[in-house]
Amino acid sequence: MRARWRFAKTLASTVLLWTAISALGALQTFSDNLRGGVGSHYPTLFVTWFIEYALPLIVLITGLSTVLARWPTLIERPRNVVALLAGLVLVFQPAQWLYMAWLRGYLQIGSLADLRDLLLKMLLVGWFSTSATFAAILAMHYWRRARERELAWQRSQTDMLNLRLALEEQRMLSLRAQLEPHFLFNALNAISALVRDGDKKLALGGIGGLSDLLRYALSASGRNTTTVAAELQFVRDYLDLQRLRYGDRLRVHIEGDGDLLHDIECPPLLLQPLVENALRHDLDCREGPSDITLSFMQDGETLSICVTNPAGAGATPNPGTGLGLANTRDRLRLMHPAASLQAGLQGDRFVAEVRLPLTM
Repeated sequence: MRARWRFAKTLASTVLLWTAISALGALQTFSDNLRGGVGSHYPTLFVTWFIEYALPLIVLITGLSTVLARWPTLIERPRNVVALLAGLVLVFQPAQWLYMAWLRGYLQIGSLADLRDLLLKMLLVGWFSTSATFAAILAMHYWRRARERELAWQRSQTDMLNLRLALEEQRMLSLRAQLEPHFLFNALNAISALVRDGDKKLALGGIGGLSDLLRYALSASGRNTTTVAAELQFVRDYLDLQRLRYGDRLRVHIEGDGDLLHDIECPPLLLQPLVENALRHDLDCREGPSDITLSFMQDGETLSICVTNPAGAGATPNPGTGLGLANTRDRLRLMHPAASLQAGLQGDRFVAEVRLPLTM
């Protein structure tokens, strides 16, 4: 079906082109005849032009285009192009000459001189049009092949980008699926500690706080991004839950929170793993109150978020699962190339710094 449609399209466009050329050629001949004082009839000239010149070339263009569309390998090598041109010279050109000679009544040959005159006339007719038509067909074919390869390359690139995007989205969903049970597990640990201590009132309060946290987590799971301000509020609620467990030992200083945080996007559950990591490596590793700082600072076109906690040499190590920081780093990378997380020791403190672009 596609081949038939291409053939019909080629035939129609070729007929229209050579009809226009025949009309212009007939008009030129008619004008020359008028200037020379020769009487002529334009419709007759047009029909003559179309039958003598256009019709053979319409057959050539349509046939050759159809053959090349079906067997494009015929002209992949230069020698094949030369062989095809030779075939046109040896087959089509003589056939066109004889056709035009028959129409003009030149086939009545009585002597060698008549044959020589016929050949001279035919040599002056058709060579340029046939060779130019062949060159135009080759150029169109090569252009069409190049265009098809370019479109195929563009489609392959688009498919690869779509596949990569789908894989990245699946990876993001996988990371989120890992993080939510991890967060739930740690929040339940805080409540279970209250239950073990026999403090039912605090335990019930913790369950209420946990329900609020889960409501936010479930809502955030349906979005790819949220705001830093919403994440900060979630961290405050999370700290209130953890404070039921740690009491007055839990001390977190929050610096630099302002209206700017409402306009900056970030992945859901971004800050909670960083704060949880600081709690684990501070309160769970030593006695006394915590010394955790959560700060926000604009640095040019970037928002810097730092979570720091002491990392004393005498602290008992708490390795954890290593999920929080690695997961957060991957989710930032997937969200925006300019977003990053750097974590490590700076003097006697452990510093986790998130950098977010102000505009995504």
